[in-house]
Amino acid sequence: MKTLIIIPAFNERDNIANLVNDIKSFGYDYLIINDHSTDDTSLIAKGNGFNILDLSVNVGLAGVTRVGFKYAYDNNYDCVICIDGDGQHQPKYVQSVIKEIENGYDYSIGSRFVTEKKPLSMRMLGSRILSFLIKIKTGKTINDPTSGMRALGKKVIKDFAESMNFHAEPDAVCYLLKRGYKVKEVQVEMLDRQAGTSYFVSPFKSIKFMFSQIVSILFIQW
Repeated sequence: MKTLIIIPAFNERDNIANLVNDIKSFGYDYLIINDHSTDDTSLIAKGNGFNILDLSVNVGLAGVTRVGFKYAYDNNYDCVICIDGDGQHQPKYVQSVIKEIENGYDYSIGSRFVTEKKPLSMRMLGSRILSFLIKIKTGKTINDPTSGMRALGKKVIKDFAESMNFHAEPDAVCYLLKRGYKVKEVQVEMLDRQAGTSYFVSPFKSIKFMFSQIVSILFIQW
């Protein structure tokens, strides 16, 4: 199965080399999509001879991944898997996630909470709310709705490349479940961010994200 790893990257100069070298050790095709970083992400990638596409403007995560999906569709890939550029997603789990695409699923999620219990913490409150809303709207349980490590089969690649109308992982999976796609979660272990600063370091951004996802799941994806 012809597989492409998409690596969205924004200001990941301290993470990108280690991540891509790890991916290359497994022999996968990959594409870094640099979302108009303001640091040396692009220079470091090019200096190492990595495959990178530089965007001329910052389009955000949803825009970056759609660029990747269109690239994969245009180049006839059978499967795409997204891995964040911050080093949290470990390439050693890629095969486990894409295996479910090979088994006939349309969308496979690298989940922290299939066999492991979700912590009772404020950090996971948002995840629990999103899981609850997805369950209400689709009847399906998604234990780790915010996981950015996900694999797409060929039908979903085409769908997302042509008509992506959502912003992040929770409303994307809601969209797929509502349309009858087969979705599977696979247990993985995620690391803490290796270096740099998370997009959600600001409480305002976290609240904005939650609000947008709740509105999308309850109304737009319906």
